[in-house]
Amino acid sequence: MALPVSPSVSPTPSADCVTRALGRLTLAEQAGQLLMVGTGVDAPSGLGDSVRRYNLGGVFLHGRSTRDAAALRADIAVLQKRAALPLLVSLDQEGGSVQTLKGPDFPRLPSAQKLGAAPAATIRDTTRDSARRLAGIGVNINLAPVADTVPAALGEGNPPIGYWHRQFGSDPALVAADMRAVVPASQDAGVLTTLKHFPGLGRVRANTDTSTKAVDATATANDPYLEPFRAGIESGSAAVMISSASYPRLDDDAIAAFSKPIVTGLLRDRLGFRGLIMSDDLGAAVALNGVPVGERAVRFIAAGGDQVLTIRPPDAAPMVAALIDRAGHDAAFRSRVTDAAQHVLRAKERAGLLRC
Repeated sequence: MALPVSPSVSPTPSADCVTRALGRLTLAEQAGQLLMVGTGVDAPSGLGDSVRRYNLGGVFLHGRSTRDAAALRADIAVLQKRAALPLLVSLDQEGGSVQTLKGPDFPRLPSAQKLGAAPAATIRDTTRDSARRLAGIGVNINLAPVADTVPAALGEGNPPIGYWHRQFGSDPALVAADMRAVVPASQDAGVLTTLKHFPGLGRVRANTDTSTKAVDATATANDPYLEPFRAGIESGSAAVMISSASYPRLDDDAIAAFSKPIVTGLLRDRLGFRGLIMSDDLGAAVALNGVPVGERAVRFIAAGGDQVLTIRPPDAAPMVAALIDRAGHDAAFRSRVTDAAQHVLRAKERAGLLRC
C-alpha cells in the first residue's frame, strides 16, 4: 500500500485555538465532546445520527476487519462529515490477539510481549509503520500502548493482559523503556497514543470486562509498576486510559475510574499528566454493574476524567443527559465539564483536527 504523508502530531497545542473552539460550544455540546462511543468497524455509518445529535467527541471502532484501506478510509470520512467538530477516531491496534485491522493493507503485528523483547529500533519501526497506515485511513488515536506490567510469576494467570500476551514485559523498567520508544514513534507518524490501563492491570486476577472482582491490593503511589506510565507521560503521550479495577491502597471507596484520588490526585497532580484522561469501557463492562448508565459518566468526569468510552451506542443519550443535569445544578461540576471539554479539544488540535 502506498502510504500517504501524514503530518507529525503537534506537541504544543495553541491555547487560543482551543479557547475559541471551546467558547462556541453550548453546555450540551461540551457534554457530547466528553463521549467516545463504539461502533462496528465494518459498519460505522450507523453511528452517524448519534454523532450529529449528541455532538460526540469521538468514536471507537470495535471488532475485527479484513477490509482494505480504501474501504475503511471512505467509511471514516462519511462519519467525519456528520460531525460539527472533527471526531477523535480510535481503535485497538495493539498487535497479537488485539488487532482490529487485519486486512491486506494492515500486516499482522506481533504481540506486545514479543515486540517488547525486540531491539528499540525494531519497536520504533514496527510502531511507526502501523501508525502511518492508521493515519492514512483517518484513525487519529490508537488505544495503545499497554503500559501494564505483568509479573513473570503470574503470566497467563492475569486474565486481561497476561493471558493474551498484551504486556511489553515483566520488568517495569524495561516496559518503561519500551514506552519511550512506542509513544514518539506513533505520534510522530500522526496517531496519538493512549497509555493503558492506569494505574495498572498487570497484577489483577479477574477481568473488568467480565467480573466485579478485579483488585490490585499491592499498588501504591510509589509503586514501581507506575514507571511505564510515567515514562509514557514524559514522552508526551496525548492520552491515558483509566482502568475499572479496584486499588484499595490508593482508594478503598471507589474503582479507579470513579476515584478522584487516583485520577486527579495520582495521575494529574503527582505524575503531572496534562493530556486527555479517558475511561476504559464504561458501557458493557461487568465491573460497572449496579451503577446507572448516566451516573457512570458523571462519576468519571467528577473524578477528573475527560472522555468517557462506552462500546454501546444507546449509552450516549443517558450519559449526555446526566452530565447536563448535574452541571445544571452544580457549579463546580459545570466547571469540570468545561475543563474536560478543553482537554478533548486540546487532543483534537494535537491530532491536527482543529482549524482556527
